[in-house]
Amino acid sequence: MAIFRTLFRPNYAQKLSILATLPLVVAVAAIALLVAHQSRASAEREIQALKHQLLEAKKAELRNYVTQARNGFSFIYGRAAPDDQVAKEQVAQILSSMIYGTDGFFFVYDYDGTNLVSPRQTEFITRNWSGLTDSQGTPVVDEFIRLARQGAGWHTFMWQKPSTGQEAQMVAYVVGLQDWQWAVGTGVFIDDVLASVAAARAEVEARVQRTFLYIGVITLAALIVVFASGMGLNIRERRLADAKLKELTQRVFDAQEEERGRVARELHDGISQILVGVRYALDNASRRLKRGDLDRALPPLDRGIENLASAITEVRRISRDLRPGVLDDLGLGPALKALTDDFAARTGIKSNFSTVVFRNRLDPEAKIALYRIAQEALMNIERHSGATEMTMDLRGHAKGATMRISDNGRGLPPDQDRMGPGIGLRNMEERIAQLDGTLRILSSRGTQSGTVIEAILPLSHLLGPGETLGDDPRAKQSSDAATGRKGDSTVDSTVA
Repeated sequence: MAIFRTLFRPNYAQKLSILATLPLVVAVAAIALLVAHQSRASAEREIQALKHQLLEAKKAELRNYVTQARNGFSFIYGRAAPDDQVAKEQVAQILSSMIYGTDGFFFVYDYDGTNLVSPRQTEFITRNWSGLTDSQGTPVVDEFIRLARQGAGWHTFMWQKPSTGQEAQMVAYVVGLQDWQWAVGTGVFIDDVLASVAAARAEVEARVQRTFLYIGVITLAALIVVFASGMGLNIRERRLADAKLKELTQRVFDAQEEERGRVARELHDGISQILVGVRYALDNASRRLKRGDLDRALPPLDRGIENLASAITEVRRISRDLRPGVLDDLGLGPALKALTDDFAARTGIKSNFSTVVFRNRLDPEAKIALYRIAQEALMNIERHSGATEMTMDLRGHAKGATMRISDNGRGLPPDQDRMGPGIGLRNMEERIAQLDGTLRILSSRGTQSGTVIEAILPLSHLLGPGETLGDDPRAKQSSDAATGRKGDSTVDSTVA
């Protein structure tokens, strides 16, 4: 079983195909069995009705034969005395001559069991057959005599067929001549009836087999259609997935190159220029010290120290943009507050930040995603909105966590004027989608213009009380320090 599980591990598309075809196969098998059962039951009823009709026709024919024979010798039997041997011989001769078809004949037994007439099997004549049974143990002559004593009756038994010498089933009709104590009758072999019934049963089986064949062909065609459709969908989805993967890969490369270019520009335009100024200041101070001009060497030395402080600040800013340490040390709330403060100081846009203390219970992926979404939103506000005020709110609730960023800018352009969602909005959507969250973007233009970006994370990304943040002791200690504070549960920050 383990080997089978190892060899057969269906992928998602195969599981869908199995899920689609298995109910179809089960339903078709159940329908086929039901159809076969109903067909056999209906055909059996028809066969039994046919057999009954054929036997009744045979019996009516036998009764007619016996009636005609009795009418043929009634003028003799009616006037004869019980011991009139001449009349008995005349009637026996009449019955001996009454043969029909290839196997039809009349037979006569007296009530003692002695055969008096048997034209097609003359070896039976004058012999006593009392106690005779057929191959299945059914009494024959004794039953004839019993029926004759009662007046008349039918009897079914196995008997040797004169034309073939083979045993076959026979139906006989017997009447009693009570004055002479004779059992007179004739019989007909019903192997043709049984052959008709067997042929009907064979036809029914052939019909059922054809039905199974038709159902199997239809099922196979349906399975082929389902399989082909599944394969088509699978190939299409694979192509779409490959195209999306290529697009995503290219966008990752573009984002990497853009980030590298940004860092390179900031290093070249910011830190590099500052360090060049530091070098010239130190070089100037060094030349003056060598000349012994101490008083004139101090100002450039002070400028170099100030420039080094500026370089350190710039390095910290770049480092914070790449990966803010406060996000790992103190959690998402302080990191977003620092991001908001820096945004307000850099742009002059009035910024409001509020949050409910999370006790640092968001998992790392959720914290990074919300922080990057906030970065992207603030960048869009700075570049495109023309807003004078921005509000950011972060809070947890019974269904998860929500971050809401709103501004009073000009809003997004109408759909018909857009070339599609920008790369920033796509990045936000993809980040939140990877965490099974929801991103809502509401925008209006006119007198009440503005844009609202709302990122909602499910409850699954909030760590439970008994869960840890990870194996980093520094992060855990920082989290404990951040969550151990007393006081209000809401932090409000307004930066002008």
